[in-house]
This record gives sequence, C-alpha cells and structure tokens, in this order.
Amino acid sequence: MKTAAPSAAERAPLTAQIDHLVVAAASLAEGVQWCESVLGITPGRGGDHALMGTHNRLCTLACADFPATYLEIIAIHSGAPCARATWARRWFDLDDRELQGRLGKTGPQLIHFVARTARLQAGVRALAALGLDRGEVLAASRHTPTGLLSWRISVRDDGQRLFYGALPTLIDWGGDGMEHPTHSMAPSAVTLQSLQAQHPRPDALRAAYNAIGLSGVALSSGPPNLIATLQTPRGLVTLESKGI
Repeated sequence: MKTAAPSAAERAPLTAQIDHLVVAAASLAEGVQWCESVLGITPGRGGDHALMGTHNRLCTLACADFPATYLEIIAIHSGAPCARATWARRWFDLDDRELQGRLGKTGPQLIHFVARTARLQAGVRALAALGLDRGEVLAASRHTPTGLLSWRISVRDDGQRLFYGALPTLIDWGGDGMEHPTHSMAPSAVTLQSLQAQHPRPDALRAAYNAIGLSGVALSSGPPNLIATLQTPRGLVTLESKGI
C-alpha cells in the first residue's frame, strides 16, 4: 500500500511564537506577592492542573510585537497529587530538588517559556530529528468560570525543560486558537518588550529554534540565561533565569 503524499499544509515550514513566560514559585501565595512587589500588579486568577498537581495565576503581556502573550506564575499545589504515572515528573522541572531549593532560597523566578504552534506533533518530530526529545504530546485542561479550557502540550516523562529552560515547551490551543486564555483576561498594564536567550551552545539552540520556526526570541552565546524585559507600572523590569 502506498503512503499518502503529505498535504501542502504538512509540507509548509513550521512556525511558532512565544505563548507565555513561566515564573515558578515555592507557593502560589509567594508568587502573587512577588508579582505585586516586582511588577506592580496583582495577577489574575488561573486554575488547578489536575494532571500535574500544580496551580497558577496569570497576567497578560500582550502588545503589538507579542500578541496573545502572557505570564504564568506556577507552583506545586500542596496536597494535590500529580495524576501522571508514579515514575513521571511534573512539567517545567518543578519536581527538581535544585530548582525547589533555589525558589525556597531566593523566591519566585523566571525559569522557562512556552511556544505555541498549530502543528505541535510536527514540531516535536522536527526537534527529535535533531536528537532533542521534547516529550510526549499530552492533553491537559483546567476549569475556568466560563468552562473547561483545554490544550495539548509537550512534556517529557522526566519533566526536564532542556537547555536550562531556553528550549521552549510546545503548546497547541487548537488550530484556530479560539480557546486561548488571553481571550478572557483583562489588560494588566504589563507588556513584554523582549525575550533573549543565552547559552554556551547557541548553534545547537539556534538549530532547534529554526526547526520549529520560532520567532521573537533573540539568541546569543554566554552563560545559560533567559532575559525578559517587561514594561510595567514600576517602569522597565528585567527578569532573568540565571542558569537555573
């Protein structure tokens, strides 16, 4: 039997954009306090992730250069078990002891970003062709006041982010993007001005960005770091991952 030829959509180059920044906190209450102190706003409500045993708060960062972009403050939900297999870990390295120790010592911190694409499985395959395991495509959801919000996301069994968080997790909100959370979020007075990634192996990371067609992220050689510049009510604020 002959295999069907790929469609024009399947042959088209992949594209991906910054979907959201991830700030991890030892507790969600600490994350809210950090947001109020550092960014000058109270984040909007998010929800619980039953699949991962985490919960979040959100604020939009959208502007002309980064439409439908937001900030996620996320923490492990104390007392809420992770519904994954016992040997699998939570997303974004949240089970990592070193990360937990850093958050407990220095407070909430930028650790990662997520990129959206309408061709999630193809993006995972493109990274695999470079020897990069971005993880299994999982179905996830959380309840909101307007109904169930659902998405698909790439998560490794070990929960690792890769490249010190500079290789984005991939997410798909549906081909038309109609379920995107920013559609129900009020403006926050905070906007993303730029996102930069530094890594000692920039060529490998650049190849990964090119493979998924990622735009909007500047890349340079240097110690591992994600650097996000935000316009806030407190002026320009820079968030850094600092190799975590």
